[in-house]
Amino acid sequence: MSASAGIFNDLRILWQLTFNRVKGDSHAERLESFYRHQASGYDAYRRRLLHGRTDMIQSLPVVEGGTWIDMGAGTGENVEHMGDNLSKFGKVYLLDLCRPLLKIGEERVAEKNWQNVEPVHGDATAWTPTEGAGQVDLVTFSYSLTMIPDWFAAIEHAYRLLKPGGTIGIADFYVARKHAGESERRHGWLTREFWQTFFAVDNVFLSPDHLPYLKNRFETVQIKERFGSVPIVPFLYAPYYIYLGRKPDDVAAPE
Repeated sequence: MSASAGIFNDLRILWQLTFNRVKGDSHAERLESFYRHQASGYDAYRRRLLHGRTDMIQSLPVVEGGTWIDMGAGTGENVEHMGDNLSKFGKVYLLDLCRPLLKIGEERVAEKNWQNVEPVHGDATAWTPTEGAGQVDLVTFSYSLTMIPDWFAAIEHAYRLLKPGGTIGIADFYVARKHAGESERRHGWLTREFWQTFFAVDNVFLSPDHLPYLKNRFETVQIKERFGSVPIVPFLYAPYYIYLGRKPDDVAAPE
């Protein structure tokens, strides 16, 4: 995409984000309302907004013949960051509740001829693969957790799906707790209030509780807390984190 085309696409997406009224009674209906007019330009815009995805995915363990579920996978671009290691997985599920984005994902899978990748329409808080709970090696959320109303349930479901020793990987926007721990990044009042308000307009809800909850639920492997630039808007940087965790080995698999 040329520079001028990229700017036009950014402006078009920003127009949709600003003026497209999100409608719908269910979460699925609201997602479709939000994304149906921007699905085709989704990747190009968010490539410059959703920082840390490549870092997170390329830090994940590669499980030969294993199962990976990308929760809220959207267009399927996330798994491309796995590179040649993608073919080593036995099965990769691109799970999303938004049909317009999933349609792009289906087209991508067909174009790339990924034989082990399957786009699936489903809810990240409930959908279970044929392998069953307690049989999944890897679960990821790439900028999807902030868009899931019951994110607690999504994490708990991921926990149930993972094998003992399985890995969860997350990259997403967040704000720190007002009284963050000494080892944690601290955000001032303006940072916390501005970014929560900024993203909430688009039903993206930044939480100060993601990282504390994840650290309590999993064995932490890696945490990175950073700021990333926002397209079109110079000198504006949004807080995001990367989290890698491990389900403890001594947890019994569900029957």
